[in-house]
Amino acid sequence: MTIAPCYLLPQMPESLSGLTELALDLRWAWSHAADSLWAEIAPELWEQTRNPWLILQNISSQTLQELAQNPAFIEKLKAFSAQHQEQLTQSSWFEQNYAQTSFRQVAYFSMEFGLSEALPIYSGGLGILAGDCLKTASDLGIPLLGIGLLWQQGYFRQTLDENSRQQEFYPYNDPTQMPVTPVRDSEGEWLRLQLPFPGRKVILRAWQAQVGRVTLYLLDSNDPLNTPADRGITAELYGGGPETRLQQEICLGIGGWLLLRRLGIQPEICHLNEGHAAFAILARAYSHMQDHGTQFECALNGTRAGNIFTTHTPVSAGFDRFPAELMTRYIAGAPEAFGVDVETILALGRENPDDPQEPFNMAWLAIRGSIMVNAVSRLHGEVSRRLFQPLFPRWPADEVPVTHVTNGVHMPSWDSAEADALWTSCCGKQRWLGDLQNLAAEFRKTPDSLIWELRSKGRQQVIHFARQRLQQQLAQAHAPLEEQERAALALDPNALTIGFARRFTAYKRPNLLLSNPDRLRQLLTNPHRPVQLLIAGKAHPRDEAGKKMIQQWTLFIHQHPELANHIVFIADYDMLVAEHLVQGVDLWINTPRRPWEASGTSGMKVLVNGGLNLSELDGWWAEAYCPETGWAIGDRAEHDDDPQWDIQEAETLYHLLENEIVPLFYQDRDASGCPQAWIQKIRESMSRLTPLYSSNRMLRDYVSTLYEPAGRLLADRSEKSRIEEICNWQKNIRQHWPLLHFGDLHVRTENNRHYFELHVYLDDLDAESISVELFANQSDQYPLEVVPMQRGEALSGAVNSYNYTLDIPADRDLADYTPRIIPCHQNCLVPMESAEILWYR
Repeated sequence: MTIAPCYLLPQMPESLSGLTELALDLRWAWSHAADSLWAEIAPELWEQTRNPWLILQNISSQTLQELAQNPAFIEKLKAFSAQHQEQLTQSSWFEQNYAQTSFRQVAYFSMEFGLSEALPIYSGGLGILAGDCLKTASDLGIPLLGIGLLWQQGYFRQTLDENSRQQEFYPYNDPTQMPVTPVRDSEGEWLRLQLPFPGRKVILRAWQAQVGRVTLYLLDSNDPLNTPADRGITAELYGGGPETRLQQEICLGIGGWLLLRRLGIQPEICHLNEGHAAFAILARAYSHMQDHGTQFECALNGTRAGNIFTTHTPVSAGFDRFPAELMTRYIAGAPEAFGVDVETILALGRENPDDPQEPFNMAWLAIRGSIMVNAVSRLHGEVSRRLFQPLFPRWPADEVPVTHVTNGVHMPSWDSAEADALWTSCCGKQRWLGDLQNLAAEFRKTPDSLIWELRSKGRQQVIHFARQRLQQQLAQAHAPLEEQERAALALDPNALTIGFARRFTAYKRPNLLLSNPDRLRQLLTNPHRPVQLLIAGKAHPRDEAGKKMIQQWTLFIHQHPELANHIVFIADYDMLVAEHLVQGVDLWINTPRRPWEASGTSGMKVLVNGGLNLSELDGWWAEAYCPETGWAIGDRAEHDDDPQWDIQEAETLYHLLENEIVPLFYQDRDASGCPQAWIQKIRESMSRLTPLYSSNRMLRDYVSTLYEPAGRLLADRSEKSRIEEICNWQKNIRQHWPLLHFGDLHVRTENNRHYFELHVYLDDLDAESISVELFANQSDQYPLEVVPMQRGEALSGAVNSYNYTLDIPADRDLADYTPRIIPCHQNCLVPMESAEILWYR
């Protein structure tokens, strides 16, 4: 495979050839060493777009010739090119810590990737997380690649009309203006896939984007040989009805896997970022069937060990579901894409495989086709175990096989230049490239004055940005010229600045702070302790309630002219707006309805910049919060959409702001004006939480707790005989389980020990294929206990029956313990690969 070195570029002088490589590597989205280079080439375009590739697309030949004859510029380019190569080839954390590893390649499938505004193929948190994963994999040298779709429109752009209503616009994503290039085959032709669809073939074009050491492959259906309808499959991210969504997910999962096959890439690990990509499970199994001549069940067992599913959904309604008749149309109409019969596939996506009316659930497919499942925060793990318990009937919720890896954010992408400089002086330039071991201790040594200087500069910069955006918005809304001119003086660079930015939807309660308008107005306009609020966010185009919430905020601002200097709604929330906000605000507010915020990452982004958090005890903040690092609302319980609870939490929100947060910001200032108690909170938040909620920690957790163990399990299944052994074990468990039963149980307590004897009748099951355990549930006093019982002598007069015994300390009541039988296989995970369970009572 070769990649064209350039795509629709002007003729590049040989001495400037290094510009193409620098512009095509999205590493510039977080490594700003070469920013001065692009600012020198096209200052205005650089300021407006921050897109080096776009600059090269639009630069004139005359300018290129002038640069080619500028010795100082050529030397600077050589220096940056050499530095770029050094960064890509230097020894990495992964090489140093995983010289002997169970996997060589991870394929990370995601419906969206948020890497930069120059590549707008994301809508929100899921995509930003995926982008941060790729960036971090590059930093740490983890052998990971991305698989996604090149959306023709991406997510919508937002403006507000004269009535403060959200308006949506869908600008076209011109691939020639984005930092992507066609993938070429060995003959130099643009690589295209033919994906079987009912009655036709859909052509998918392959593109690639470079993200440091990591490659992101993207597929799109906008090929002239497709029908107009099929060209529109990848037109709009999360657009269209159920059939369009199904087509998109087939393109991502099956098309993505076929692309890897065409490229000769054989990843051990397929990481599915949400259930959208679950069809990759079927495509991978089908490839195994073709390569090894196995049946589907064996192929699924042979490949499952390499599949990992990350769920981000906190409510069952959030899972993608498709009607059975729609699934049947695509499976039966294109059997060469799925590789197995309709009923087998439908059963994988149903809670009750025998219910023909039950829709197909992509999350169920993802779970049944993966070896490990993880949620994205500790609390979300608890929620997900409840959501997925129907697939593991009679298993305790605590044992439903869902672990968690709490999300993190790529700190180099979200820190300001000033924050980067401060962290570098305290912790070194390589601080995010290793294990973060000493960062907290090193940063705690930072003087108050430097922390306060960081915050003051950040606040000034976000106010400058907000003023510019406000002027633009007023001009677009045809506001009077004097109002536009006043906007240039809005906000106070010395006032406590609060940020609130996210998707406007009911469960996020973006209007909780607006529940008492008079009280909010008084809080903002206190002449001695002024407060200002920066708000941003979009509502889904079909979310009318969310749109009304935006309108409520903007009308509130317009109806109170005295607030013009205290509150600004910044339209068209995107990565650029988010970057400015998280770098500049003093306090970040988040008010979701627990437990609907699976993780949340926006509040993590303020940590590196010295911002503090005031949030509901949900998602990541439920495990991160302590009084030394921020503030919290909520009682760690679930209250659904109870209006009375919303009122109570709004009262808590106001109370904290009025009585704790605002006073702390303004009081206890030293001779130089530094608020010492506030700075102490910042120092603790930055040192304690920033490393912990970085994507560096997150991805290292994925490697150690998911990728590496999955790779070992997959390696154990490299031989056909081992896979057949697993299939036979599962078959025997299913056939004989209904006939297993318990006999007599004898218990006694002596000398502070409990003694158990239990008779177990195994029908024709090999005793090595099951485990008899003693189980005690978790309580306020005791942890969950699972203790294997020992198999003793065979029972006389009975076939394949044994006496199982155990003695344990009598620390808790005998009644707490219950015997049970579960499947057991040394090379399989239970209950993930066999969910049978038999309880004594």
